[in-house]
Amino acid sequence: MSDKKLAGLWLDQTKAVVVKNHDAQNAFKFFLCSPVKAVVQHGNSNENAGNNAEQTNKAKFFKEIEHLLTNSQEVYITGPGTMQEELKKYLHETAQFRDLKITLDTAQHMSDEQVLETVKSHFGE
Repeated sequence: MSDKKLAGLWLDQTKAVVVKNHDAQNAFKFFLCSPVKAVVQHGNSNENAGNNAEQTNKAKFFKEIEHLLTNSQEVYITGPGTMQEELKKYLHETAQFRDLKITLDTAQHMSDEQVLETVKSHFGE
C-alpha cells in the first residue's frame, strides 16, 4: 500500500466520479467520493450568453473536482472526449496543482465500482 496521496477520476461533460486514498490528513485505502455533477445550461437567449454560462458552469464543476483533489500527490484522469485534457490544463493553471503529476487516459462510461477498480489497478493497489 502506498503512503502517497493518490486520486483518480472518470469524467465527462455531466459528471465526475472521484476515487482517492486519502482524506485531509491520512493516506489509507481507496474509496469513492460522492459524484460531482455538472450544471448543464439550457435555453439561453443567444449563443454568447450560452457560451458564457457553459464556461461558468465548467469552472464551477472543475472547482468542485479540484476541492476533492486537494493534497493529492498524483492524479489519474480518464473518460471519453476531451474533458480530461481540459481538467488537466485547468489544474496546472492553479498554483496549488502546478507541479502535480497527472496521467490521462480514455475510457467509455463506467460504473462507480469500475472507476474504483480502474484507479486502484492504475496505481498498482
